[in-house]
Amino acid sequence: MKHIFILVLLAFISCKTKAPVTERIKPIVNTPSMSVKSDFTIAFGSGNNQKKDNPFWDAILTHKPNVWIWGGDNIYCDTEDMKILRKCYQTQLDKPDYKNFIKKTEIIGVWDDHDYGINDGGEEYSQKVASQDIFLDFLDVLCLSKRRKQEGTYHSKVYEVNGKKLNVILLDTRYFRSALTPNTKGKKRYKLNANGVGTMLGTAQWQWLENELNNSTADYNIIVSSIQFLSKEHGFEAWGNMPHEVEKLEKIIVASNAKRVFILSGDRHISEVSKKEIGENNYPLIDFTSSGLTHAYTKFKKEKNEYRVSKVIHQKSYGLVKFLFNTNEVIFEMWGEEKQLLGSYQISLE
Repeated sequence: MKHIFILVLLAFISCKTKAPVTERIKPIVNTPSMSVKSDFTIAFGSGNNQKKDNPFWDAILTHKPNVWIWGGDNIYCDTEDMKILRKCYQTQLDKPDYKNFIKKTEIIGVWDDHDYGINDGGEEYSQKVASQDIFLDFLDVLCLSKRRKQEGTYHSKVYEVNGKKLNVILLDTRYFRSALTPNTKGKKRYKLNANGVGTMLGTAQWQWLENELNNSTADYNIIVSSIQFLSKEHGFEAWGNMPHEVEKLEKIIVASNAKRVFILSGDRHISEVSKKEIGENNYPLIDFTSSGLTHAYTKFKKEKNEYRVSKVIHQKSYGLVKFLFNTNEVIFEMWGEEKQLLGSYQISLE
């Protein structure tokens, strides 16, 4: 009986034996300052090629974030060979600066296409079940976690600090996502799906998300999506490829009891802040994109985004989200190399 208890305890601790392996508008700020102190800080980013140097891990630690959120494309490993996929994740885990980072900061996150295993892939990926298990190993998720049994990597976690609650809602925009419609006539990769055709999250995840928002008692609700929600004119992957799914999420947010909802996204190898007023009361929905940890869209010149409220950062960067509880202000910051503050956007969410 004693031996059985020990085995169960080890299963709860880790899954390491299975694999080697989150209104008042103020102007943009461009000063290399770290003077703004917050009650809670999220650091996040996406677009991390494990074969390239990531210059940010030590710098991120200087901000003393409460949590690091992977925003997708956490490695680059398009493959159906799960041995290769494990090896790609292990390459990232073996990097000395990242090893030090995960010892000092909590790590959560979502995946996108290149760590899922197929470029621009969705529900059709043949290895999605095995890939999910390897991704959860990378995040060191417990063997007996319900995430090990469910289809899809979606998850939420509530943080409590100084009498406030923050609910981080991590979406899976890969496992259930229906096919997109290729654009065969122009430069854009995709065109809009026909009205009502396709799902971004799948039935079970949509029900889960609606329940999360309707029943949330958190003071802040942070939705993490691996692809952009508001920016939709660029022609690459985005929620905007399925307008009915965008409308659905906006309606759920407006109708829910959830307070201070905003979105964090990645994928694009640029960083920017978008804002759209939704619902009859013009709720200010923010989508903060931070992408390009190891490689960025350096040739960027211009791109339409009717909801953009910041400048576009097209160099390697990571994002910080700072919460000031006394004033209900949230500051979205974009940081580059040499600890340079490249841009910021501040909003008061009542």
